[in-house]
Amino acid sequence: MPQIHDTHAGPIGGLYLPLIAWEVLQQIRIRTIDQLMANADRLEQFDGVEPRMAQVIRQALACATLREECMLFEEHPGPWCA
Repeated sequence: MPQIHDTHAGPIGGLYLPLIAWEVLQQIRIRTIDQLMANADRLEQFDGVEPRMAQVIRQALACATLREECMLFEEHPGPWCA
């Protein structure tokens, strides 16, 4: 049986989620990071999204967003890094 901590890359780049979470996102037609960010605060309102799954999705989204911000910082560090 798949575990909630067994994560996999999926159709939304940079996001790693359990397979069941990917299936639910597909069912509720969330296919982009922008769609996910727009709906992150109300995931539990969708059929099939339990509170624990919503929490896991939000954590993965936060990590993906943080990774992206870190990459941008490395490409364009502020003047205090000179």
